[in-house]
Amino acid sequence: MIKNIPLLLTVAIALAACSEQKKEQEIKLMTIDKYPSTTKVDSSLNFHGTAINDPYLWLENDTSAETGAWVAAQNKVTRGYLDSIPFRNKIRDRITDLINFEKVGSPVKVGDRFMIYKNSGLEAQGKYFVRNGLNGADELFLDVNALSENGTTSASLLSPSDDNKYVAFAISEGGSDWSKIVVYDIATKQPTGDEIKWVKFSDCAWYDNGFFYSRYPEPKKGEELSGNNLYHMVYYHKMGTPQDKDELIYRDEKRPYMYNGCYISEDKKTMFLISSPGTDGSEIWYKNPADKKAAFTPLFTNTAEHNSPVDVLEDGRILILTDVDAPTYRLVSVDPKAPQKENWKEIIPAGDNLLQSVTTGGGKLFAFYLDKANTRVFSFNPDGSGKSEIALPDKTGSAGGFGGKRGDTYSFYSFSSFTYPGVIYKYDYASGKSEVFYQAKLNFAPADYESKQVMYKSKDGTEVPMFIVHKKGLKLDGNNPTLLYGYGGFSVPIQPGFSASRIMFLENGGVYCIANIRGGNELGEAWHQAGMKGNKQNVFDDFIAAAEYLIKEKYTSSQKLAIQGGSNGGLLVGACMTQRPDLFKVALPAVGVMDMLRFHLFTVGKGWIPEYGCADNSKEEFDFLVKYSPYHNLKPGVSYPATLITTADHDDRVVPAHSFKFAARLQEYHKGENPVLIRIETSAGHGAGKSTQQAIEELADLYSFLFYNTKSEVK
Repeated sequence: MIKNIPLLLTVAIALAACSEQKKEQEIKLMTIDKYPSTTKVDSSLNFHGTAINDPYLWLENDTSAETGAWVAAQNKVTRGYLDSIPFRNKIRDRITDLINFEKVGSPVKVGDRFMIYKNSGLEAQGKYFVRNGLNGADELFLDVNALSENGTTSASLLSPSDDNKYVAFAISEGGSDWSKIVVYDIATKQPTGDEIKWVKFSDCAWYDNGFFYSRYPEPKKGEELSGNNLYHMVYYHKMGTPQDKDELIYRDEKRPYMYNGCYISEDKKTMFLISSPGTDGSEIWYKNPADKKAAFTPLFTNTAEHNSPVDVLEDGRILILTDVDAPTYRLVSVDPKAPQKENWKEIIPAGDNLLQSVTTGGGKLFAFYLDKANTRVFSFNPDGSGKSEIALPDKTGSAGGFGGKRGDTYSFYSFSSFTYPGVIYKYDYASGKSEVFYQAKLNFAPADYESKQVMYKSKDGTEVPMFIVHKKGLKLDGNNPTLLYGYGGFSVPIQPGFSASRIMFLENGGVYCIANIRGGNELGEAWHQAGMKGNKQNVFDDFIAAAEYLIKEKYTSSQKLAIQGGSNGGLLVGACMTQRPDLFKVALPAVGVMDMLRFHLFTVGKGWIPEYGCADNSKEEFDFLVKYSPYHNLKPGVSYPATLITTADHDDRVVPAHSFKFAARLQEYHKGENPVLIRIETSAGHGAGKSTQQAIEELADLYSFLFYNTKSEVK
């Protein structure tokens, strides 16, 4: 379906001589004479009596020769453009320099040993080490780089066995959500031969001489990365036996779309089944794990509620984090024999800030709150008494950790912010004191930069928080290249965090902003619900208002402003650039959900129906989805921002067809000299698992595209 049309990439770069005052360079931008020809095929789809023509439907077949040829042609044009940007290599080299520092993960306690992940700087994936005692010497346990020739196979450490003899890794190839569980003997550092295939979204819940896990049936050949995943099942694997002998514990024949995961309490007396129709709300069932054939008993079955188990107390009561009668969440204890709300005991009441999560360790509770997206951590006694705030290095930032077993005397936590590189602390449960375990060392001066949080008004008057980061002494003259990032969905908060590569953007005069728009949970469950389903337009209005605020306050201008987001954030960028193409100079949608009428038909997309709705469900849901669906709201003859769409051939969460179709129609309809490009990574997925070099090359492309199309200087 690809015609052999000569691809003429006209490069005309004229740099005016700099005056003695070093005025900004004037750049005459490259133009693209012709894009790859994309065949249009009449394909009429009917939604409740409304016909929708989808001429690029054929691009959904990601394994066809025609789609493969289209991908190759698009990548050829994209690479020709990006490689011709005069300062791209300079940006790549600086990012490489910034990223080249040792990265260390928090230690994972396995009996008297500790497992630690390290990357010396530019390794593709890094290595896992084991040490005897916290201060012991590191011994190489697993070199993840040795799992593939090109560094695109990743490994994540799962829970260790109860007897501390084994650890399991989830190993994924090419960034796919598919993984296999591989068990290693800690003493010998060798695989045991226990290997579980076709796993998605699962940990190891160890019990007796094996573990429980979740998997899907093996997909049909050719549909591994795009087929609809149904029947998420729970199995039990006995160590030393082949997978085909594993025991089926749970399969929902009536509701094949449900996600089913399991969790076992620390005392091994209770097994929980967490069953969810998608990404919002879940049922909780339980039973004694010793009786594998017994049915699960319901604890909570209303998926409109958000309940999650935290721990099982010695008296059998279950600690539950819940939003029932508490939009900012609270912690309660529940008697499983009388789980009705009137029998609950409140342990940590709801407050003004979102109670994001609760962990346990050393006989303590650790409550994580979000204060306008910034982490606050408090410790409590098991009955909710003795509340004490844990002092973090800064009021602006994110923290995680503190969890452990009841008998532990210490644990670890991490903290980072926009200008505070990640630090791992050792925390003593008894004294409440922290000491630095690991601190990143890199060539960066935090004192040169500043971050602030502002409140701005959205279209309907709602006040929305936004982080703004830049070099100290920034001039508010409307001439600063600015990158506005957002997500706005699935109750996911976007919090402050350090990025070494972002320093390159900031040191070249960039302004980085995160708008904590509705759809996330930064201000509680009501904030999330205000951006769901028929309320989704609030999310786009919030993001557009953030851009208008930045322009009004003269941080930037519409000619210097770029917007960025990935996955649901890619949808955000796609919707906003179609609704307000005049407001942004550059758009960077990554792995975005661009076709809101068909997202539920691929891989795990059906799980997003509770968040988005579904065009097949009702005319009402079709009507609000089609109004903002990025693919369906592109219009012919419109001048759209300079756009660099990014996706990957192994993305089996948001399948690349979303980006393929959006790019094809955008190239067809766009009028003007702004480039419209799609960058399709090979041997990569939704974001996780990329090799370091893949990440560096992609970042160099994104930042050089941004600086070049905003005519901004790179030092």
